[in-house]
Amino acid sequence: MSISKRTTKAIKEGGWIRRMFEIGIELKDTFGEANVFDLSLGNPVIEPPPLFAKSMEELATSSVKGMHRYMPNAGYISTRSRVAELLSRETSVPFTANEIVMTCGAAGALNVIFESILNPGDEVIIFAPFFGEFTYYIENHQGRPVIAPTDKNFHPTLSTLESLIGPKTRAVLINSPNNPSGSLYPESLIRDLGSLLEKKQQELRSEIFLIADEPYRRIIFDGLTYPFIFPHYEAAIAVHSHSKDLAVPGERIGYIAVNPGYRQKAQLIDGLTFWNRSLGFVNAPAVMQNVIESLQGISVDIAQYQKKRDYLYNELTSLGYDIVKPQGAFYMYPKIPINDDLTFVQALQKENVLVVPGSGFGTPGYFRISYCVENRVLEGSMHGFAKVAKDYGLS
Repeated sequence: MSISKRTTKAIKEGGWIRRMFEIGIELKDTFGEANVFDLSLGNPVIEPPPLFAKSMEELATSSVKGMHRYMPNAGYISTRSRVAELLSRETSVPFTANEIVMTCGAAGALNVIFESILNPGDEVIIFAPFFGEFTYYIENHQGRPVIAPTDKNFHPTLSTLESLIGPKTRAVLINSPNNPSGSLYPESLIRDLGSLLEKKQQELRSEIFLIADEPYRRIIFDGLTYPFIFPHYEAAIAVHSHSKDLAVPGERIGYIAVNPGYRQKAQLIDGLTFWNRSLGFVNAPAVMQNVIESLQGISVDIAQYQKKRDYLYNELTSLGYDIVKPQGAFYMYPKIPINDDLTFVQALQKENVLVVPGSGFGTPGYFRISYCVENRVLEGSMHGFAKVAKDYGLS
């Protein structure tokens, strides 16, 4: 066998998002692209803001020498300083470049963090529904994922979380706005979560990190604001990616931010910087670091996503689908009337509508829709959604 048993198992059990995307390619070859409605992959159709192209053009014609050479493994100090300036304004916490590590997106950042903080067998608590790759990122570094359920609004239940925290708990990972549900955790929940973790640290005489995976923090609707974790917990680490707010997922650019008030931050930053290099990332892409330096706080037009959300939510609920209205990101997570989410997804697939089963996010009985697509795809999918809703007695 050319690959490991773990790899074989992971390929069989995981990768639902990519699997549906590949099925979509096959269906488009058969029926034509205009007749297939692919809502499977969070691959933004909105183009990056005009300032992104302007920054790229200026960089391409720059006469500055050495811009493609190695830099400190944590990234350019100038880029980290601009990130820190924005975070300081947004959080009222005094960040400097010393608390920032530039990374190859949020995925690279999480792997760097887990390699830095986990000992073999340490546990990381995640909340279902969760981005399916989380479990692999944790296991990559000899950790053990512990899955906690959420309430009807996809918010963590702190009493349940408390029962899961034990001597091996090393971190709690949250993702808000959430992929796949679009749920935004309110500030009161973040505050209470911080208080709970402080209490458990004292009880267990251990250190527990709170890690926020926040690539969608700028994609928030209805006038809501994003509550940062830093004011509410000392051992706090945030992971950000510009894949979604600048619509550049293929460029793999993001960062880790460590709470300036964390007493062992110097040691942690040293570890993060070392593994950023030694896991093979070496450093975040030089070109992208230069490009985003002047784009901190800039994002795509969020109103376009809110319009897509409103259209999809109104249409699907009128057909009888049971949905918690998303408050952010660009996903919707309808509940289905049967336990077999794969069968339901396959019924939609027969109508050339591609979505991802909830099993891929730790919650069978749901399916995920990605609505960061052209409006014609959303509109074209409604016939299939209506047909399957009727077949299953939803409407």
